[in-house]
Amino acid sequence: MTDSLGYRMKFAVVAPSTNTSVEPEYAAMQPRGVTNHFSRIAIPDTRVTDDASFMVMLETIRAATFDAVDVSLSMDPGCIVMGMSAETFWDGAEGAERLHRRLVERAGGLPVIMGSTAVDAAIKAYAATHGAIRRIGIITPYMPVGDANVRKFFEDQGYEVVNLVGLKSPSPMLIAHESRQVLKRAAIQVSEGVDAIIQAGTNLAFAEVAAAAEFWLEKPVIAINTATYWHALRTMGIADQMDGFGHLLANC
Repeated sequence: MTDSLGYRMKFAVVAPSTNTSVEPEYAAMQPRGVTNHFSRIAIPDTRVTDDASFMVMLETIRAATFDAVDVSLSMDPGCIVMGMSAETFWDGAEGAERLHRRLVERAGGLPVIMGSTAVDAAIKAYAATHGAIRRIGIITPYMPVGDANVRKFFEDQGYEVVNLVGLKSPSPMLIAHESRQVLKRAAIQVSEGVDAIIQAGTNLAFAEVAAAAEFWLEKPVIAINTATYWHALRTMGIADQMDGFGHLLANC
């Protein structure tokens, strides 16, 4: 029998309990017959003031991630979507590959979509229509240690990181409180001399800002939540296109 609502695809989405942006942004991009089912990585909303406290937060997420994946499997998903970001960039391309292998094994061989590799796939999709993308600007909500790992991932993939703005959000929950004006200014700040702008940090509500920024900056602006959900859809053979979230979902 087929699920009455998710008759095309049931996504299990694994996200931190502090995250209030992934769920509504994915819901807004959800095609007919596709359903999103969230399993929360239980973490406290700890204060983040420096690299050391950022690492405490990250270790807490690491400790609870695989339990959340286990819980998500009980609804028999077709695909696991990781609605968390920092860990998917950690230790660069090798670290991302290692994490992906562990998640696929834990999920019993199901497809697993991660933000880091989804963004890389999105850059390549943009390049097919916009020309080569090599020089990028990056926006994150992280402390410098998180920024360094995001930078390493993209440099490992062959991109030149020209500009990077880390917003140093003061807690995992408060990442979602960064205003659209802050995100707009960050996009402008990293836009000079780059072929594309990339945003990491799934609790930054950047999907609609990115779509608007593509219009006024006239270059690709890739929000991690848009890229991850797009990559999940396309990986599972769902080719629906949607306006309002930029070139990626509308045309790729």
